[in-house]
Amino acid sequence: MAEAPNAPASAPTEEELSRAGLKLAVDGQVARITISRPERRNAMTGRTWTTLARIGRTLPDGVRIVVVTGEGDIFSAGIDLNMFTPEGVDGERSIVAGLADGSADEAALEEYIAGLQEGFLWLRRPDLVTVAAVRGHAIGAGFQLALSCDIRVLADDASLCMKEPALGLVPDLTGTKPLVDIVGVHRAVEICLTARRVGAREARELGLAELVVGVDELRGAVDDLVGGLLATNPDAATATKALLQQAAGNTLEQQAAAERRAQIGRLTALAEAMAAGSR
Repeated sequence: MAEAPNAPASAPTEEELSRAGLKLAVDGQVARITISRPERRNAMTGRTWTTLARIGRTLPDGVRIVVVTGEGDIFSAGIDLNMFTPEGVDGERSIVAGLADGSADEAALEEYIAGLQEGFLWLRRPDLVTVAAVRGHAIGAGFQLALSCDIRVLADDASLCMKEPALGLVPDLTGTKPLVDIVGVHRAVEICLTARRVGAREARELGLAELVVGVDELRGAVDDLVGGLLATNPDAATATKALLQQAAGNTLEQQAAAERRAQIGRLTALAEAMAAGSR
């Protein structure tokens, strides 16, 4: 299998990123992650996801915005199906081999999947705003990666598909909750169990895309969005995202109380800054 979920908290090297099919560029407050396995239509493997988790654990403190995209004209074809063959992916053990030969039990497999999920979970951190810039197909794990981001900007050639049930699997990379939160359980059932493709226009209508633009406009639209996000006070942005994330699970009274607590924190910080500036 891929590297252990509890890999050392050191930033992946260029060689490790390349082996995982990823590129990482950090420019001040903005990190750009590119899925880069064009020979496999940007299909991802266990190593891709454990390396994504390492990126999340080792991002420089000053990073506020993370943009996730795919190399070329496709976001990601999803999981590399070679992971389910006896041979597996080069350098990684087959997912099913351990179960087939009895060398891995269910507990070990659950731990392994939890490690893969970490590559998706960190994108929800309140101190970050994460943006998926999607061209072409975002299938299965690619769709789930886009769903892990706060904002999805789609080119008008984008196509989303939850392929796992058609392969005899379930979506297990943290995508089911955001999908249901966005489109509702009934539409989510229809999308997943038909494994149909949702085009960019429908994605916008369903709320799966915040913005749809022409293919040639995608980079510029994302850059404009990043500029707008960076113009917001970082501490206020973190506090606001944290509030929004808990809103769905709170009653109105609980959310109102959470707003009060958050605002007191912001007002206190502003007062302290004002006092420091007058000294």
